[in-house]
Amino acid sequence: MAASKTNDRVGAIETRGIEPVPDNERHGQAGQMFWTWFAANISILGLPLGATLVAFRGLNIWQAMLVAVVGAFGSFALVGALSLAGKKGGAPALTLSRAVFGQRGNAGPTLITWLSRVGWETITTTTAAYALLALLGISFGVDQNTVLTLVCLLVFIICTLLISGLGHATIMWINKWATVVFGVLNLIVMGFLVATVDWTKVLDAPTGPTSGVIAGIGFIAAGTGIGWANAGADYARYLPREIPGRRLIVASAFGAGIPLVLLISLGSLLAAGDPTLATSSDPVAAINAMLPSWMAIPYLIAAFGGLLMSNHLSTYSAGLTMITLGLRVPRPMAVALDVVLMFAGGIYFMLIADDFYGPFSTFLTLLAVPISAWIGVIAVDSLRGRTYDSEALMDTTRTSRYWYAGGFHLPAVLGWAAAIVAGLLFTKASTSETDVWFAGPLSDTWFGVNGLGWAISMAVGAAVYALFGRRTGAATGTGNEPVSPALQEAGR
Repeated sequence: MAASKTNDRVGAIETRGIEPVPDNERHGQAGQMFWTWFAANISILGLPLGATLVAFRGLNIWQAMLVAVVGAFGSFALVGALSLAGKKGGAPALTLSRAVFGQRGNAGPTLITWLSRVGWETITTTTAAYALLALLGISFGVDQNTVLTLVCLLVFIICTLLISGLGHATIMWINKWATVVFGVLNLIVMGFLVATVDWTKVLDAPTGPTSGVIAGIGFIAAGTGIGWANAGADYARYLPREIPGRRLIVASAFGAGIPLVLLISLGSLLAAGDPTLATSSDPVAAINAMLPSWMAIPYLIAAFGGLLMSNHLSTYSAGLTMITLGLRVPRPMAVALDVVLMFAGGIYFMLIADDFYGPFSTFLTLLAVPISAWIGVIAVDSLRGRTYDSEALMDTTRTSRYWYAGGFHLPAVLGWAAAIVAGLLFTKASTSETDVWFAGPLSDTWFGVNGLGWAISMAVGAAVYALFGRRTGAATGTGNEPVSPALQEAGR
């Protein structure tokens, strides 16, 4: 479908789907990535993440802050680095992934990515509905019931649909201004939360084990940047090629790192005095109970808005991913279908499931493994100077340059599969000591106990593809051929 840059303007419905953006329609600055990732990470979900560092990992506040800095800044620097492919190829991340895995081989990573997006959306939608229910209860004295729960879910979903449905330009504009508004509100709320901290317990807390620090970095990275690594190119694809890549990396790392470090550190402080935040089935209510009653309304507004900023980004990417999977509908329709699933997930969490945080933690643990495997393969491919053929990306037939062997680029597909198996060997996903969803045979080793299955998956994926991908790529002409100096300069 032909599309013009006039469709990528604030308030207009973006008509472009996954087809690459031509150079004459590129626009924007690297700073957009700062606002994009700041907006995605100002939600209160950072607080329970920080709480687990103290409650479950046994870290003190200084260790927790170190973990937050390394895990958040480091993982989003990786997001920025992977988003360079979007600037170079002009297409969403999983569409560009066709060049690496093959037109059929790309289906696996794309499906996992879509499941990840839907899972995050469900978590965010559930938390936002809790915030809206609490706001209605305080403002109008309305008690929570099934009908009201469904209404609150629908209100948040409709808000998400309005923003995500309009598309890229509207999202970029809202990210910037909403970040300022909700960022200020969150700072005010955080100031009052700090006043509730039991500083005696915080300062007297013993130093946790080094293994807890390592595990904490892995947990924070998996719960923040790793979950967004397969979406960075979606928002960088409209940027001009000549923007230096290092600016995108720095903007991404600081855009996400600043709010995450503040929120995770605060969550750690709060848990040092009251560890119940880490296990609360309703984190919104748990945090609200720590505030003065008159602060409840601004807090809940900030919570709702921050979660909306994260959710519309995830929903936008999910729509693009569904189209990449083969759904033949316009992008806004793909977004609409995605929110239906989001609504169903919200109903499960709020009206059926007994525990909020348990499934959340387990979800992060399991999906981090295949996503990390994809990252390992893609990172190696990008380092080799991958160029993208726009026509071949959109050609899903046997005539495509990216058809390879039966639609599969075997070095990438096998590397991804081997990495998943390796990662799961060291992975344990559970909601409690007695409720174990999955436990790999090596999950009780040092790597497994410290939650590094995802890191092993990334390393194995990179190693296998580095070992076997170059020879095949050189023989078949995959786009890994030497790049001219002009193209190298444009891709920096």
